[in-house]
Amino acid sequence: MASGKEHQIKGKLDQVKGAVKEGVGALTGDRSIEAEGKAERAGGAIREGYGKLKDKLNDKPKNR
Repeated sequence: MASGKEHQIKGKLDQVKGAVKEGVGALTGDRSIEAEGKAERAGGAIREGYGKLKDKLNDKPKNR
């Protein structure tokens, strides 16, 4: 199972890859690649947020 930090790192990487795709799509006029990039960036942001939340929940003391 991936840790919160791993999700955060993979989310950031997805955001960077998405930004590159979006830029390439914009430069070449390929709307489908541009849309893929936007979706990848959004997915990366969600994954990064999930990783932050996971870390925050794991840091909380557990009540018995």
